[in-house]
Amino acid sequence: MPKASELKRGMIIEINGDPHAVKSVDCKSPSSRGAATLYKIRFNNLHTRQKLDESYKGDDFLKDADCIRTHVQYSYRDDEMVTFMDSEDYSQHTLSISDLEGQLEFMTDGLEGITALLMDGQIIGVELPQTVTMSIVDTAPSIKGSSATGRTKPATMTTGLEIQVPEYLEIGELVKIHTGTAKFISRA
Repeated sequence: MPKASELKRGMIIEINGDPHAVKSVDCKSPSSRGAATLYKIRFNNLHTRQKLDESYKGDDFLKDADCIRTHVQYSYRDDEMVTFMDSEDYSQHTLSISDLEGQLEFMTDGLEGITALLMDGQIIGVELPQTVTMSIVDTAPSIKGSSATGRTKPATMTTGLEIQVPEYLEIGELVKIHTGTAKFISRA
C-alpha cells in the first residue's frame, strides 16, 4: 500500500472499488508550522474515464488496484489503437490512444520496460519505464563553448515530444528523458 507521498504518474490505485490511474501529482507545502504537506492528485477512472481530483496528507495510505502486472513491448500504433506485445507469451494487447494520454509521446518502436496492467484478462493501462532514450530531430544549432552555462533550448524528439535541452546538443544526438517529468536527464 503506497503512501500519498510515494505516488507517481501512471500508478494504478483502487478508489471505491474502481481502478484509477494517477495522472498528476502536485505537492503543496503549507506555510504555517505544524501543518502537513498536502498532495493534490488527479486520477482517471480506468472504467468510466472520468477525472477525479483528491487531496491527501503525505502519510495517507492508498490501496493498490488488484491487477496483474506483465512486461510488454510497444509494437505499433494505428489510427485509434496502440498495440503492445506480451514479453512472455507474445500475446497482443490493445489500448485506445485516448487511454494513453500523456504517455504516448514517450513511446518509440520496440520500447521495452513497459508494464501492462491487466484486470480480468483485459489491459486497463500501462506504466512506462522511469527513463526513455530518444533522438533529437529538430533543435537550434549548438553554440560552441556553451557547456559551461546552464541555458537550455527547445528540442523536438522523434515522437514529437518537445523538451528543454542544454544548448550544446545537436540534431541526431540521443538523450535520456525522465517519463514522469518530461525533462532532460543526460546524453545517452
